[in-house]
Amino acid sequence: MTLDHIILGIAIFSITYLLIVTERFNRVAVAMTGAALMMFMSVEAQEKAIEHIDFNTIGILIGMMIIVNITRRSGIFEYLAIKAVKVVDGRPWGILVLFLIITAVASALLDNVTTILLIAPITLVITDTLKLNPIPFLVPEILMANIGGTATLIGDPPNIMIGSATGITFMDFLVNLGPVVVVIFLVTLFLFKIIYKGCYTCEESARKEILALDENLAIKDQTLLKKSVVILFLTMVGFTMHGALGLESATIAISGAAILLFVSKQDPEDIFIEIEWNTIFFFVSLFVLVGGLEEVGALDYLADKLVHFTHGDIVLLTFIVLFVSAIASAFLDNIPFVATMIPLLTKLGAISGGDMTPVWWALSLGACLGGNGTLIGASANVIVSGMLEKKGFKLSFGQYMKIGFPLMMVSVLISAVYLGIFYI
Repeated sequence: MTLDHIILGIAIFSITYLLIVTERFNRVAVAMTGAALMMFMSVEAQEKAIEHIDFNTIGILIGMMIIVNITRRSGIFEYLAIKAVKVVDGRPWGILVLFLIITAVASALLDNVTTILLIAPITLVITDTLKLNPIPFLVPEILMANIGGTATLIGDPPNIMIGSATGITFMDFLVNLGPVVVVIFLVTLFLFKIIYKGCYTCEESARKEILALDENLAIKDQTLLKKSVVILFLTMVGFTMHGALGLESATIAISGAAILLFVSKQDPEDIFIEIEWNTIFFFVSLFVLVGGLEEVGALDYLADKLVHFTHGDIVLLTFIVLFVSAIASAFLDNIPFVATMIPLLTKLGAISGGDMTPVWWALSLGACLGGNGTLIGASANVIVSGMLEKKGFKLSFGQYMKIGFPLMMVSVLISAVYLGIFYI
């Protein structure tokens, strides 16, 4: 590899990353252009570029998108929302607590973007009926979607990428990160009660109106509901056992999607249209871009420097990765950040020879929780902001950051204590 290729590879990656961060252009188009340039300018050969694509991550994303899109057609998510309202007798604070539990659990079992796309529109309908400002409901849902997604392999894209690169299983994530996520959830819930004090009361007439909604009308297809729930459950079981079965997570996800597509008798063309192909191609392009850095030796250089800086101290490295990941993910997209960090940390682990397990947990916690810091920190944040704007409510960058960033730092500090006690 010549010096020209090294400089060119770093330049293409840096400019592409900068354009993605500024959001002045469509990030998918920018990432695809950068990936194409890596191959066109001979920074990496096409065969090598394909080798760098993590098809396990891509398979999990596509499989889960198919399963969720088919399941959503049954009306089960709307049914659960209305049922939750009635369980707490239409009380706003009770509604929020239940919705946050649903959001966190669903984010862990599905993914945070899918969950927020399902729960946010229902929340807007309910707050409109109760004549309440939706922001004190939706901001907590954003944070809990990102917090809940931290607990499992499939809950947040960074975890899918980390699991695929390291062999960490669904159960490994759940057992190791589940406890700290529960603590962060409870602390964050308590703080929201203080932050939005007085925002969770409504008129009695509005409460009675929402209690009059019939949840049974939300179910559009009973047969599809039964099939979807069974396949979704079996897929979750498959994720928990994929290590013992000797199967990759993508195999479980694609198999579940294929079976549900077959037994549900849905038109594949209709289902495939609803797959977020922009997300899929964004991932593919990032893998090629980071692969270009690896081909020119940039990651080896950075790993070597980081080892010298930390003197191979895994404890210091763990805390550096946790806080740097959190701050970076608050202002940058955590997907390209993690895509860059994974091969860097892999090489660093090979150089240092130490146990990198705490470092991987630090990367997961930092990248996933860091997305709560600002309005552009995670996809869920941007989606909710757009929904609010359409409804005539403005959630500004500064308004969100005043709440999101301090709460994000609290969650990261809790994570630091947790890692220090149990892993270091």
